[in-house]
Amino acid sequence: MQYLLLFALLFALNGQLAWAAPCPNWTPQQIDAEVTQLLATLARWDDQYHRQGITPVADELYDQSRQRLGHLQQCFGLTASPSPLASAGGPLSHPVPHTGVEKLADRQAVQRWMTGKAEVWVQPKVDGVAVSLIYRKGHLVQLISRGDGVQGHDWSRHIAQLGTLTRPLPQAIDLQLQGELYLRLDQHVQAKAGSANARGTVAGLLARKQLTPEQGNAIGLFVWGWPLGPNQQAERLAQLAQLGFPDSQRYSIAIETLEDAAHWREHWYRSPLPFASDGVILRQGSRPPAQRWQAKAPYWIAAWKYPFVQALADVRDVRFRVGRTGRVTPIVHVQPVTLDDRRITQVSLGSLARWQVLDIRPGDQVAISLAGLTIPRLDHVVHRAVERQALAAPAPGQHHAHSCWRAGEGCEEQFIARLTWLGGKQGLALPRTGPGTWRRLVEAGLVTSMTDWLHLDAERLQQVPGISSLTAAQLLGSFEQARSRPFDQWLRGIGAPVSKHLQLTGDWPELASRSAGQWQTVPGIGVKRSRQLVDFFAATEVQAIAVKLAETGIEGFLATPQLIEQ
Repeated sequence: MQYLLLFALLFALNGQLAWAAPCPNWTPQQIDAEVTQLLATLARWDDQYHRQGITPVADELYDQSRQRLGHLQQCFGLTASPSPLASAGGPLSHPVPHTGVEKLADRQAVQRWMTGKAEVWVQPKVDGVAVSLIYRKGHLVQLISRGDGVQGHDWSRHIAQLGTLTRPLPQAIDLQLQGELYLRLDQHVQAKAGSANARGTVAGLLARKQLTPEQGNAIGLFVWGWPLGPNQQAERLAQLAQLGFPDSQRYSIAIETLEDAAHWREHWYRSPLPFASDGVILRQGSRPPAQRWQAKAPYWIAAWKYPFVQALADVRDVRFRVGRTGRVTPIVHVQPVTLDDRRITQVSLGSLARWQVLDIRPGDQVAISLAGLTIPRLDHVVHRAVERQALAAPAPGQHHAHSCWRAGEGCEEQFIARLTWLGGKQGLALPRTGPGTWRRLVEAGLVTSMTDWLHLDAERLQQVPGISSLTAAQLLGSFEQARSRPFDQWLRGIGAPVSKHLQLTGDWPELASRSAGQWQTVPGIGVKRSRQLVDFFAATEVQAIAVKLAETGIEGFLATPQLIEQ
């Protein structure tokens, strides 16, 4: 978080990072309550990080929360909030202020920043905590935390335990450096391992009164600033390497084009490094004299962050999808966000129980990541809306394996899921019978049971909105194919709980008369599955379906039964 200097000015300096969501339609009371709560949360996070060395939230979620605050302030014409570094200042003044960095949102912003600049360099943006280092006659004598960029705290008590900093310089000179104390990692690949809480770990260690030698040796140093050094970057890097800081030169590359910058950003994102990094730093080779530096983002340095691992998403709605067997899956619909070039508009919570624990409502802000780099996953709630909207969630136990065999109040979703399964590849494999088609037929009142569709004609189908005469003819053809489908497909289609490795043949009466013990004599059917089969064939609604299919003349409901292992 140390690079968030003067974040209140971010939106004037870099409008591309503004929160992308539309302005919320809030009452004055809501505006006051929501903004007040967000300010309080950010102030608490700032205090925990700067004063206690605790990282309560991932840095990118912090960044996005700050962006959201700026967005709300722009939406409603509110005054700028206090600096996020209000609680970070300390009693010691830096010899030279720490500048901030302008954050570039995308390739276009990087191109604009590079235009007109000569001798540009790129470095990994090391994910640690910034410090000033003061050497006297070649020995490190003072370590000052970044603080608010002008004043910081004295961390000199840790010098003796910081093994990578204790060795004297090869020359007995006075020196003032700026750099990053980072957690030393072995072959760390940012794209795979993420931040690994590296910054928070270092901040927590340095907040302690004393470090052990082992803890101190786990902390490395990357020097990125020599305010009073040579004016040109190449010469600065060469002399730093001679003074015992070779990493500064090793991880600094001179570039000429946007493509060069993009190449090294991608390279360091996916290559092993000895530290965590959260992007790249772009530097102009020359810079103004140190006497002119200020604690704000200058024109000669900028950051291009890596893609978000977690996105802060605004919850628009929560809907409850009911499956064929009655399983309820809450689906959280969010304002579109992008992760790894994937546009995400919704994410599944997996179970009703998880939604009940998280209690997600419209207006909440949630953290979303990608599981296995492909599947959207909701990690946790970051901010809760002050005003909690009521949601009509299904009651626990309302839906189960034998509920909603017919259309009715509260049953539409499960009933349509049953029809979709019946016509899908797991059942009858009927062309042009997806969930959209079944929904139209159900909403038109033409299908209220599992067998109504077998008796529809072209005239009634064409009365359904969205079904043309051609579509009606195609559907009738599909429905006619259903009549000749084998018994095994019908049984699976209406939901018999049998494994795909078992083939059912024969008539319904014999199978329905089997006991649990008889089912268990079939290879692959155990105690639980046999109980499910008995319950299925005994269900009143299922028996009614079987009667209707027998009356319709569907093959297999009258033949001699057998259960054959494939």
